[in-house]
Amino acid sequence: MDGRVLEDASNSQNANSQSTEKIALRLIARAEQCSAGLSRKLEMRGCDPACVEEVISRLTEQGLINDERYARLWLQTRVRLTRTPKRLLAGLVSKGIPRNEAQTALDTILDEETELAMLNRFAKKHKEKAGDNIKYLLKNEGFSNQAISSSISSWK
Repeated sequence: MDGRVLEDASNSQNANSQSTEKIALRLIARAEQCSAGLSRKLEMRGCDPACVEEVISRLTEQGLINDERYARLWLQTRVRLTRTPKRLLAGLVSKGIPRNEAQTALDTILDEETELAMLNRFAKKHKEKAGDNIKYLLKNEGFSNQAISSSISSWK
C-alpha cells in the first residue's frame, strides 16, 4: 500500500514538473527571461515553488535561461531611451538581476560614445536648474568621471 502511495506522489510531482516546464518554455518562446522573473511568473500561475526551482535550474543548465544574456539584451533595448546609468542599473536590479551582474552588463553595453550622449541629454534638461551642483548630480546619476569631465569641458 505504501509503495503505491509513493508511486502516485512521484507521478503527481512529475506531472507538475512537466506542466511547469511547459509553461516556462511558452514564456521563454515569447521573450527572453531572467531566472527571477520567470520564477515569479510561474509561481503567479500557481506552479509549485519546488517544481519552479527544479525547472529553472534545468533550463539554466540547458542555456535557455541566462541572466547575463538577459541583462545585456534588456540594456541594449533601453540604453538610448533611459536617462541615466543609475536608472538602467535600478531597472535591471528590479528585474531580479544581482547588482554585480547588472553592473557588469552595464559596463559592457555603455561605451564612451553612448554614455556621453546619455549624459548630454540628461544635462541639457538639468544643467540650468542644478547650476554649480551639476557635476555632483551627474556623478550621483551614475555617470563616469571621464564622461563628466569630457562633457563639462565641452560646455565652456
